[in-house]
Amino acid sequence: MTSTLQSTTSPAGGNGPSTPNLGQSVWLVAEREIIARVRSKAFLISTGLMLVAVLAAVIIGGALSQRQSTTTVAVAAVGPAAAELAHVPNVTVKSVPDRDAAEKLINDGTVDAAVISDSGNPTGFKIIADDSAPDNLVAALSISPSVELLNPNATPPGVRYLAALGFGLLFFISATTFGGTIAQSVVEEKQTRIVEILLSTIPARVLLTGKIVGNSLLAFGQVVLIGACAVIGMTVTGNNELLSALGAPLAWFVVFFVIGFVLLAALFAAAASLVSRQEDVQSTVAPVTMLVMIPYFLVIFFNNNDLVVTIMSYVPFSAAVGMPLRIFLSEAAWWEPLLSLLILVASTVVVILVAARIYRNALLRTGSRVSLREALHTSRS
Repeated sequence: MTSTLQSTTSPAGGNGPSTPNLGQSVWLVAEREIIARVRSKAFLISTGLMLVAVLAAVIIGGALSQRQSTTTVAVAAVGPAAAELAHVPNVTVKSVPDRDAAEKLINDGTVDAAVISDSGNPTGFKIIADDSAPDNLVAALSISPSVELLNPNATPPGVRYLAALGFGLLFFISATTFGGTIAQSVVEEKQTRIVEILLSTIPARVLLTGKIVGNSLLAFGQVVLIGACAVIGMTVTGNNELLSALGAPLAWFVVFFVIGFVLLAALFAAAASLVSRQEDVQSTVAPVTMLVMIPYFLVIFFNNNDLVVTIMSYVPFSAAVGMPLRIFLSEAAWWEPLLSLLILVASTVVVILVAARIYRNALLRTGSRVSLREALHTSRS
């Protein structure tokens, strides 16, 4: 990359190579990060497998949710109630002359249950089955009280959990994957002394910015691809209602994720700059990894706790998970995503400034691990 920087075309009339401007330098570093990652077979294979898994999970899950079993019922002449079974969804009616014929069909497995006359029952009929009566048949022939729902548009618990799991898992996988890539790249450059060559050509802040930009673009691209696979899967299975409900939450998730990942990427780079050996990377980035894991576990275990999810939607490290979930559940006012986004942007700016100082002061220090105090207070040109 150094030779690339030095061979930038000179201005018209110039005889020698020109120094690239800030934007060009940042893009050269970002391009180097992207190319190195895209050329990795492990990255390409893992990304491909992830996309296939997401697509398969959505399609299979949608197919199973739409799959409905059919209950076959033998019916003797039991009055008007028997005629109603013909209109019950997923119930197939088979007429029989008497109870003996019905029991024979139950015993040989031809039917799941039977409805016969019973003068001693207030309803005038009863259900007979082998070891258990089909729930849908019992429900269809039961006398149910009238029901009034105070919150008819509430999201079912199962859908709520799946949405929470989806947002949490997507954030967790992408942030840890590309955050770890940044950390390993920083330590590798320190360990091989390549960073000394790079810093002779470009400032540390440019190197840091390029790494963040390159990996952020990769993470953004992966999130978009995963989202596209989910959309394709829901379209194939005909889950148009769910797809429509996820439209706005997914858009907000992408916005929050992009900014939130920049914040985390800066922390991963700063933490990794404190050490000079690959063996020490995991321990030094562990606190940052915890910041990524906490939102994931919170949204899994407390997705039905409105207070916890609300707090998560305003905390910078978990806003990318909490706020889209609240938007999906229609629990966030129109101004809340904007306020949360403003807090996230302000926090990201502060974190980048602090991380840049740590990165600049610790990058050229090899050997023993640099303490956080030293990195914050040591001044380097």
